[in-house]
Order: sequence, then structure tokens, then C-alpha cells
Amino acid sequence: MEILSATSKKSVLDPRTKLILLVFVSVFVLGNAGGDWAAEFRVALNYLPLFLLLSARRFKPFLFGVFFYTFAYVFAMLVMPHCTGFLNFLILAMCGIVLRFMPGVFTGMYLVSTTTVSEFMSAMERIHMPSQITIPLSVMFRFFPTVMEEASSINKAMAMRDIRCGGTKAFQMIEYRLIPMMTCSVKIGQELSAASLTRGLGGPGKRTNICKIGFGFWDYFTFIALGAGLAITILRGFKVI
Repeated sequence: MEILSATSKKSVLDPRTKLILLVFVSVFVLGNAGGDWAAEFRVALNYLPLFLLLSARRFKPFLFGVFFYTFAYVFAMLVMPHCTGFLNFLILAMCGIVLRFMPGVFTGMYLVSTTTVSEFMSAMERIHMPSQITIPLSVMFRFFPTVMEEASSINKAMAMRDIRCGGTKAFQMIEYRLIPMMTCSVKIGQELSAASLTRGLGGPGKRTNICKIGFGFWDYFTFIALGAGLAITILRGFKVI
């Protein structure tokens, strides 16, 4: 099994478009750029990664995101104005976590799960990104999915020993789950680094790629939508509209 190979699903977007979308979500949703002027644009950026996951047939994250987004918006608009004190703070914190952090997580999930390392490397070469940035990112592309697989295996093994929430050995979860996870993470990082060097990612010569990337209809549609949202936010900031 090749460690750096990715079993990704067919994506409708170019890797460069995904990176731009990730930047927009980070700036406008997590960073709250634009304030109230970008409120509608922020809502669109919240739901856009979910529909991209749906196009990649990732049904569970899509349903999970739709449920929690809708739940958070309902609480923020209908329940929170009628609450005071600690309850108001608790609802605000929960809604903030869901509506600020989860869109970036879903966008990153779509980016990693639908982009192979070869496609990512080819996209980085197209924009002339230095290898000092490209190589660590390409390693990280396979790090998180591999760690998640290891975490799932560890959880199943510990559940067989009744080391789980609600089990008779629940207090041993930290010792028997966290420590193996830390050990596996270090080992996976070393293996991925060695695999990247074996594939010649750090070589002085120019790499060739057999994968084909390029902008299509949905890429241009995404660019136009993001540009329109940015333009409306700027115009609102200058009180033109």
C-alpha cells in the first residue's frame, strides 16, 4: 500500500478553487470579516461546503452539518434573545462554535477527501508555490486521514475491553486511548516523511504529473459567486448599496 496515495472521490472543483474557498471561509466565517455587511455572504459560505460534500457523496457530514447549522441558527435568532445571564452566554458559545468553526472543518474535509496528493502537487506547481511549503502540506494531506483510521481502530480495540464511556473501565480511556494515539501519530509522521522523500518530492529536478487538473464550469461559477459576495460586502461597507 502506498502511504501517500489518496482514495479520493471525484471532485467538481479544481484544487486551487478549493484552496481559495478555504481562504474565504476562514476569513469571512471564522475571522468574521465584513461584520454585519457580510451576514448573508457568511450564511452562504456556511452551507456551500455542505453541498460540495453532498456532490462528493459524503452524505453523513452533509446531514450532520445541515442539522447543526439549522439548529444553531434557530437558537441564535429565536431562543437567545429571550435568555439572559449564563444561559445566554452558553447558547452564544455553542452557536458560535457551530457557525464559526464547523464551516472551516467541513471545507477542509472536502479539500482533503476529494484531492489526491498528485493533484495537490500539480496545483501547487501551477501557482509556483515553493517546495518548502508544498512538501509539508502534501505530507499533511495524508496525515489526518491516516490518523483518523488509526484512531478508529484504537477505539474499536478499547471498546472490546470495555474501555469506553459508560463502561466499567471508563477512567482508563485517557491512558489506553490517548497514549497509543500519540505514539501512532509520531510513527505515521515519520513514515509519511520517508515516503515523500522516496517519491522524490524533495529532489532538485522538476516533477511530472499524470493527473489532469484545470478550471471548469463549476470553478468559474464558484469564482463569480465568491467575487459577487465580496463585491457586495465592500459596497455595503462604503454604503453604496
